[in-house]
Amino acid sequence: MSSDTAPDRPWLHSYAPGVPADIEPVTGTLVDLIDDAVAAHRGRTALEFFGRETSYRDLGDEIARAAEGLRKLGVGAGDRVAILLPNSPQHVVAFYAVLRLGAVVVEHNPLYTDRELRHLFEDHGATVAIAWDKLVDRLRALPSDIGFRSLVSVDVTRAMPLATRLALTLPVPAARKSREALTSRTRGDLTWPELVSSRPLRRRHPRPALDDVALLQYTSGTTGSPKGAVLTHRNLHSNAVQGRAWVQGIREGEETVYGVLPFFHAYGLTLCLTFAMSIGARLVLFPKFDVDLVLKAAAKHPPTFLPAVPPIYQRLAEAAAERGVDLSSARFAISGAMNLPLSTVTAWEGVTGGMLVEGFGLTETSPVALGNPMGPTRRPGTVGVPFPSTEARVVDRDAPDPERPVTPGAAGELILRGPQVFQGYWNRPDETAEAFLPGGWFRTGDIVSMSADGYVTIVDRIKELIVTGGFNVAPSEVEEAVRGAAGVAEVAVVGIPRAGGGEDVVAAVVASPGATIDPEAVRDHAREQLAAYKVPKRVVVVDELPRSLIGKVLRREVRDSLIAGR
Repeated sequence: MSSDTAPDRPWLHSYAPGVPADIEPVTGTLVDLIDDAVAAHRGRTALEFFGRETSYRDLGDEIARAAEGLRKLGVGAGDRVAILLPNSPQHVVAFYAVLRLGAVVVEHNPLYTDRELRHLFEDHGATVAIAWDKLVDRLRALPSDIGFRSLVSVDVTRAMPLATRLALTLPVPAARKSREALTSRTRGDLTWPELVSSRPLRRRHPRPALDDVALLQYTSGTTGSPKGAVLTHRNLHSNAVQGRAWVQGIREGEETVYGVLPFFHAYGLTLCLTFAMSIGARLVLFPKFDVDLVLKAAAKHPPTFLPAVPPIYQRLAEAAAERGVDLSSARFAISGAMNLPLSTVTAWEGVTGGMLVEGFGLTETSPVALGNPMGPTRRPGTVGVPFPSTEARVVDRDAPDPERPVTPGAAGELILRGPQVFQGYWNRPDETAEAFLPGGWFRTGDIVSMSADGYVTIVDRIKELIVTGGFNVAPSEVEEAVRGAAGVAEVAVVGIPRAGGGEDVVAAVVASPGATIDPEAVRDHAREQLAAYKVPKRVVVVDELPRSLIGKVLRREVRDSLIAGR
């Protein structure tokens, strides 16, 4: 795609100064990306974990050692290697070591249930698992027909400074609690120190090609069983380059990126594992988000770029203001995964003086596809405009011709095309075929509207639309109306099947501290803003809403709980 297609891309006029219409096509793999970073920034700090620093030189050496250790375990090109780790230096090393062999990384949420883990291992068929030592017993308990042959256990505390590790051994309740949260000291077939003890061969390992599969990233499964999105080196490298082009003013080798998002999530993986490394950044790692840990780290090496989700920005802004912590170093922040309230933007920019913008993406797009410009043309309330080298259309999915565009401002399905779009779903040819239209257009399954100048506003997920009385109801629209009712702190709206067909609109709400919710008052409030068929039939008060590890409300779990009468 070239800039001569600009008439089909009206959003180009809104790009921040210096952002190109298109990126230069990538020619190197992710192995080349990390090799280039190591060569260019050898003496600079690549990783920081509880204060302990790892240089790019040492990172490159450990990647080579881990790759040799995996080769000795029989890992070769095309083999899948499962990674089940919190954010840690070992996670970064394992990711690039697997890729160096031409093998395929399969990321896993360490908090998955046994049932979820079994489903994923049966699907991807990994031969080796590199796992947090707290998961070793659970992995060994998987059925023998799962088939992975080697289990490498990782004690993440070994990457901490010696003083911190010694503090964890103190015979006091706080130390014991922290130690139990971070490690179990359970051994796998091989420990991480044993894996990286091998000296790299003098000859170079076979290198992957640009269009080889690099990653199987499983979708969240919020609308069904998780599926493995097949992402190539070209997909992931392109998205890192697109991100670099989007954020003008990045200083090569001088940025400090905070890794508060989990790397097993597509958003955290790209913004931290690939983008941050590509710019020679100092990547400060957090095994989980903790306000105190982040603000403590900020006192020593303040963040300059912080990718996160709205609840994280809100909590950090409030805590920094309350404690007088200086976050003015944070020049850039990109929010994703859920709606970004204007109040959160105001709070964050008030304590940092930097810019917080919202973006949009999916696992299938590596993940970032759209973003608000980093400049005065940003438009709060929207997810922005397509990234460089990305085409977007909004089409009428119910029309005989599924590629027929809707008029500007009308709702329709968002379809995308670009170098970051995935190759399909692992071992699911039928679902892959359904995901694409002719010409390589990916059907996102998101209902959006696009303004005449290309700004996109999310309406809802197609699979989460509620069908009631023959009408489609977007949960997010109802949630927005209910959220303004007296006493409501949080809300999730779902469709509950009713006898005779169709669904009832039901709102699960969480009360503000000290408040009492009157369900009928909530319905009356919604009735003032919504058509009658959109007003919740029932309002159910709950203690809390189920959320993913990054804070996204899991509507499917809300629906299942309400159906079960919980």
